[in-house]
Amino acid sequence: MTRFWRDLALGVRLATSGGREGRLRLLLTAVGVGLGVVLLIAATAMPAAVDSRRLRMEAAELGQSAEPPARSAHTLLVQRWQTEFRERSVFGLVVEPEGPAAPVPPGLTALPRPGEMFVSPALRRLLDSPEGALLRPRLPYQVVGVIGEDGLSGPSEHRLYIGGSGLAAADDAERITHFGNPGHEPPFRPIQLLLILIIFVVLLLPIAVFIVAAVRFGGEQRDRRLAALRLAGADARMTQRIAAGEVLAATGLGLLLGLLLFFGARPWIDHVSAYGFDAFGSDLRPSPLLLAALLVAVPATAVGVALLAMRRVVVEPLGVVRRAAARRRRLWWRLVAPAAGLALVYPLAGQAAGATGEIDELRVAAGAAALLIGVTALLPWLVEAVVRRLGRGPVAWQLAVRRLQADSGTSARVVNGMAVAVAGAIALQMLYSAAQVQDAVRTGQDPRRAQALVSGFAATPEVVPSLAVVRGVRAAAAVTTTMARPAGEPATGGGPDQPMVVYQVGVGDCASLAELAELDRCADGDVFRTTGAPDAAVPPPGTRLAFGIQPEETVHWTVPADAPEVPARIDPTGNHTRGVLLTPAAAAAAGLPPVLRYDMTTVYLQLDPAEPDAIEHVRNTVLASWPHGRVQQLRETAETERFTVIRRALSAGALVVLGLIGVSMVVAMLEQLHERRRLLAVLAAFGTRRATLAWSVLWQTAIPVLLGLVLAVLTGVGLGVLLLRMTGTTVHLDWSSVGGMAAAGAGLILLVTALTMPALWRLMRADGLRTE
Repeated sequence: MTRFWRDLALGVRLATSGGREGRLRLLLTAVGVGLGVVLLIAATAMPAAVDSRRLRMEAAELGQSAEPPARSAHTLLVQRWQTEFRERSVFGLVVEPEGPAAPVPPGLTALPRPGEMFVSPALRRLLDSPEGALLRPRLPYQVVGVIGEDGLSGPSEHRLYIGGSGLAAADDAERITHFGNPGHEPPFRPIQLLLILIIFVVLLLPIAVFIVAAVRFGGEQRDRRLAALRLAGADARMTQRIAAGEVLAATGLGLLLGLLLFFGARPWIDHVSAYGFDAFGSDLRPSPLLLAALLVAVPATAVGVALLAMRRVVVEPLGVVRRAAARRRRLWWRLVAPAAGLALVYPLAGQAAGATGEIDELRVAAGAAALLIGVTALLPWLVEAVVRRLGRGPVAWQLAVRRLQADSGTSARVVNGMAVAVAGAIALQMLYSAAQVQDAVRTGQDPRRAQALVSGFAATPEVVPSLAVVRGVRAAAAVTTTMARPAGEPATGGGPDQPMVVYQVGVGDCASLAELAELDRCADGDVFRTTGAPDAAVPPPGTRLAFGIQPEETVHWTVPADAPEVPARIDPTGNHTRGVLLTPAAAAAAGLPPVLRYDMTTVYLQLDPAEPDAIEHVRNTVLASWPHGRVQQLRETAETERFTVIRRALSAGALVVLGLIGVSMVVAMLEQLHERRRLLAVLAAFGTRRATLAWSVLWQTAIPVLLGLVLAVLTGVGLGVLLLRMTGTTVHLDWSSVGGMAAAGAGLILLVTALTMPALWRLMRADGLRTE
């Protein structure tokens, strides 16, 4: 046992000594491992963060009671308040206490008084910024405080509480005695659960690949140093223990760096939001059990990888020292992982189809991971097989090819993480597209005819003209609708056995009525009867109708005998208008305006695409002139809130992994350039142009990346097809997405090369010829 620890200590000393070169190699490995560890710790903390977010959202919900509570000292009147601002949801409550013991929302120490409001930190920053000048007219209240963290789902939430008065007379006000409503979320649909599983596999696997690659930074020099020890008399086991000590030193430093980065950066998480997905730093609490497992698994994996990689040192130490050509890589064992993945996933066809399917989560995750791991096993063989056949070309090409022929494994390790990420992203995109089709709800709205809708009761005559001149509004079509009953029928109906007969009556100018019916001709004073609408209730010509509920306000009107029939048309919201349509002059002649002004008014707005804030100007105008008006943007499809969260998490995670891949490739390229510094200095001293060496670095990176992209596309498409078979979805490949991902990989080549150019110029200086 003493010998064991002595050999490990020798390995640690070898890793930490060796001058500037040894320290740089140790630092590169530690940085690589540290970056991967940071993301893995964050992944172990995500369940706690999601759970904390859910609990705070439930705590802020209105409390539910079996019976509506009566007014007391413990009740609070609330009215929901919501608006949109540049794709942000700004929402909250108008509150009015009915007694001194009224409940206080989470995150507040007291209730706001009339004219005051509490806002979230994100909303306060928005209101104080120049951008918020367009939102302030909708919130003419004094900010008296900030909502605490326990009252918000996340740091970027735009929540508010407004002090109100007179809510007892509001139809939409509610009376509550407490806050907090434990949610009962429906189970995930099979395709949603499958999507979440694949997201975790696709996002976490490249991190693991990157850590494995980081452990091998400086592998050539380490192999030569250990081979020298082997030749000096160290036996195989001693060499392995020394190698383990070297790796543990670098990995331990990387773990420490990762822990410091994670817990040091956690307070700053509050200020980071990616694609609308965020979390409080205090929510990121790694599970102690998972964290302990991670701290053990990373060093164990690193040691295993290092021992597996030093087979040549143990068996052929002389060949390593002489840089002898290694034996060609074998293909058969590299097919084991993808074959196992295929065997796991292929039999699951149709398992996630429909809304009631069940998924074998462990089997799916293991199968997808095995298929993606197959990329890391096949890529070194593929790179070696291709570069072995490459021949003549420019000097830069020959330098790159010769380097790859001498050591293709190092370059393949650099590209492995990117290839796995691209393969997973392609499969994920195929599955995501299928899930989006299943989740998306077609609204029936037609945003080509109108891009916004304003609707509500009690519209004054000035509302429509004021909306028509709003900045960014090109046209406004308004229709006011009411209900009429046959004259002589009671306003409340004849009882259960005699349901009330009602007809819909709409009033608007000819341009507005054209949105509701197909009009061949129209003039002010015309009356139309619509046909063709489902469940149409259209009064026959000559029918006498009664408007209004109270006898003193009832108005009678007879449908003209010559009122033409016109086909009903689906309006921009996707609904049919049925009944009778009147132009303003016809409504005035019938004496209807005093009644209709209390009914529903709908305004269809066409917005100027050159004015991106047109909808915001509309919202401000509506709030000022029509408090009961509701502004809505028209969209062809809508998605559920749960799918929105999944989409945002996917986008945020992909952004982080993409950044990790870019950093890993830069670090790996710097490590390779550092190992070749003497060769680069010699080539520069003999007159090799800098441009030639730069092109050689580019080709040395580009060839493995291009081969990796080919392998990634094939693997990603194959995995995507298997996943779609599980969902029972028709296989559809979006070649534009595949091409975009391949282009991103190609762009990464240029970016990495550009970032490594300063180091390349420095290493080509004459002082690189020195020996230590």
